Formats: sequence, structure tokens, C-alpha cells
Amino acid sequence: MVQEQTIRTAVECNGLGLHSGAPVHLKIIPAAPGCGIVFRRVDLDGFPVEAIGRNIARVSYATSLMKKGVLISTTEHLLSAFIGAGVDNAIVELDNLELPILDGSARPFVNMIAKAGIRKQRRPRKYLRIRREIELREGDKFIAVYPADTYSVSYSINFPHPLIGNETYEADLSNGDYASAIAPARTFGSREDEQAMRNMGLIRGASPENCIVLSRTGVENPPLRFADEFVRHKVLDLIGDLALIGRRILGRVVADRAGHAMHTALVTKILKDRSLWEETTLDTAAEPASLSITSSLANQSV
Repeated sequence: MVQEQTIRTAVECNGLGLHSGAPVHLKIIPAAPGCGIVFRRVDLDGFPVEAIGRNIARVSYATSLMKKGVLISTTEHLLSAFIGAGVDNAIVELDNLELPILDGSARPFVNMIAKAGIRKQRRPRKYLRIRREIELREGDKFIAVYPADTYSVSYSINFPHPLIGNETYEADLSNGDYASAIAPARTFGSREDEQAMRNMGLIRGASPENCIVLSRTGVENPPLRFADEFVRHKVLDLIGDLALIGRRILGRVVADRAGHAMHTALVTKILKDRSLWEETTLDTAAEPASLSITSSLANQSV
């Protein structure tokens, strides 16, 4: 039987919030079986905000959680890393409203988890198996999930930029490639849009050190980590957003120009209709490889 997992020891980092620009200290702490992922605002007496669908708040340029007026912003990269590294239970302490952007990808978080180590727990891990298809459309945007025995994602984007255009990336989270193929993909933004976004109170912490900066014709801070880094980052975001279901998915997710709002709308749709899914456990032999990648993580630099 596949068991739940947490980290072996606490690990921490410092950084800036991408949108707030505020300095933040973040610490990941081992948690008990069945705890799930819980954020704690240590600057607000340790107030807990669980990383689950009912706490989804604003979802425009980042995915935020809110509980009783307490905000946790830009959660998607860390939640994605937890899924990729196979961490079910953890306490995440932070002393400000937004998680640190670090290098703009999930790789620093994956490396932190590798440094901490992963510990199996005695509680069987419960998966959410999709029983019938779920599709959402909004203009030319689309997202869906279909029944499957493993967790896979297919994402398509179409940006009017000479380096991007139409890109599609498919990721099978059962092959163990998350740490090398998805986690390093960074967030990105256009220099042309910079002032308008800053006027909206966004990207105050953005810099060439934590995002891909696009000029009209190219990249201001090369090189790209992948030729298709842009769509890979969308896959990274999607995995993090769908973590708010509170269970690991067994299903095939297909997205086309979706974005955070549609990702979280799918979470809400799934959780509202119990007939769409069932909870199940897996035999160890059937465990998706990417959900126990401690050995491959340990071989990476931290």
C-alpha cells in the first residue's frame, strides 16, 4: 500500500514576493499523517490556512488562498513542488502574505525538499480517481480532466510573440521526470506589459533574476532553460493549482490557454460533485514514479 509522506527535517529560505515585492522568510516543517499542506502566517500568531479548494481566493496572475481574511498569495510553485516530490503533509510557515518567488520556478523548492529528505508515514495515501469526464470552456480557453489510471497533463498555449506562438507540452507524472523536466521552468512576462502591471500593484518584486523577461523580439535575459520553457511553466502552475483538490489525481488533464482562474474553477467543479470521482488507494507496485522521487532529487545540487 502506498503511504503518505512528509519531509524528514525542517528547511527554510528567504526571498521576495513576486507581486508584493515584500521580503518573506519561509520554513517548511514536517507534519503528521492526514494533515495535508497547511500554511501558517507566523506574523499573525501562526494563523493556519489549509491548501484546499474551499480557501481559494483571488486567482488572476497568481493563485491565492484566504481564510477569515488572512491571505496567502502565490502558492502554486510550492504546491507544484510538493506534488512532484511526493510530499503529502507539511506545515509551511511564512512571515508575510506572499510566498517567495526565488528564481521563478519550482526548482528551488524541489531542492529544499531534497535537502530535507522525505519520510514515509503509516497512513495509506488516498488518491482521487476521476470517474467521468469534466470539461470547462470560456471562449477559446478550455480545460478538462478524463478518467485514467495515472496522472498526466497536456497543455497548449498561444502567445503572439515570435519566441512562443503555439506550444504544447505533455507530461506524465508517472515517469519521474518532474524534477528535471517541469520544476526548472520559470515564470515569464513582457517588458511591454510591465508598467501596466505595476500600476495594478503587481510584479513589484519581479526582476531578470526571477522571471523570463520578453522584449518585442526576444528574451532580455537568456538563455532559456528549455526551448519550450513557457508552456512547461504553465504545466508547473497547473499541477500546483490542482493540488488544491487535496488529493493526488488519477486522471488525464487537458488544458488550452487556460490560466489560474480556469485551473481553480476545475478544482471547484470537481469538489462540488461527488459523482465525478472516487477516493482510492494504490498498491506499492502501482505507485506513480514521480510521487516518490527522493532518490533522483538527492542526486541534484541543493
